[in-house]
Amino acid sequence: MNKISFKLVWFDSFGAKSTCLLVETPDVKVLIDPGVAIMQPSFPAALEDKLKWKEEGRKAIKKASENSEVIVISHYHYDHFTDFDRKIYEEKTLFVKNPNEYINDSQRRRAEKFLDNYLKAYGKTSLASQLKKRVKRRDYDPFENLSAALERDYGDYSERKKELMEEGKKWFLRRVERWNKWKIIPEFRFKNEKLFFADGREFRFGETRIRFTRPFFHGIEFSRVGWVVSTVITCGGEKIIHSSDLQGPVIEDQANWIISENPDVLVLDGPSTYLIPYMFNLINLRRTVENVCRIISSASNLQLVIYDHHLPRDPNYREWVGEIYSFASEKEKKVLTAAEYLGRKPTVLQLTQKKGSRGS
Repeated sequence: MNKISFKLVWFDSFGAKSTCLLVETPDVKVLIDPGVAIMQPSFPAALEDKLKWKEEGRKAIKKASENSEVIVISHYHYDHFTDFDRKIYEEKTLFVKNPNEYINDSQRRRAEKFLDNYLKAYGKTSLASQLKKRVKRRDYDPFENLSAALERDYGDYSERKKELMEEGKKWFLRRVERWNKWKIIPEFRFKNEKLFFADGREFRFGETRIRFTRPFFHGIEFSRVGWVVSTVITCGGEKIIHSSDLQGPVIEDQANWIISENPDVLVLDGPSTYLIPYMFNLINLRRTVENVCRIISSASNLQLVIYDHHLPRDPNYREWVGEIYSFASEKEKKVLTAAEYLGRKPTVLQLTQKKGSRGS
């Protein structure tokens, strides 16, 4: 691309959980998801190394923030935002996940803590003093934008899938009750800092458009983990997408959205194969593989997929999603982890290769 350039600041394939991306156009520099977290206990590395990689990631993100004017927070998990480093957010425009709806309790609490720190740092006030009373009740459609997922034939799993969707609907409606009882957190504007809610909105900087999706499920339908917003940046007829945590994508409607956007570059998170079969089943893995292959086949402008985050936490991730790599090769499209894009092996593969060498 000529108008849009990007830097892969920190990703799981570097050794610590993150999906931090710096995008630059002639108009603006945008840092997406400035967070990093330590790898899970099952990751095949010593704790000392895990902590080292997390600290390296934190320093890389902090340095990248110095060169950015806009910061995006797609949701309130600590591998996607940092709470609270004043130097990261100072004199920046923030576009953040709306904390008032399409959010679970734990992320609401994290958002409150983050915004309280934000207000104390830049507004010399507290979040509690800024909360607003909800004026009008809102209703929400639990099956909005899930038509393709609902129409899919799940075979022998169909009855169980129907049960799960009904359970999910009931859970969703309970969430709606909570959202309608909460006080409203407003947006904030200070002399040098501005904070806007991103969900479903578009912002312009010269010829550059930064668009955000409506809230997407964090993984499967009615995932209790919460919701995220994906980011689309366009300039001069070029387009890059940062998916955040779609976990695959596992939902057909989200894959259809990516196809309709038809980006040049897609920064896509993968399925959590390291959680199979405990928190991620083979049926949803199959959906993910089919969805990514459809994206590769149908998005005509797409030349590069950075397929990272979640995937490189598992030494066997390439075996789980091998069909995607084979299909991409046939279609002459590049599917790479962030580490591979930079010319090196993902950390998890380096570790297992060393372990195998010692074993021999």
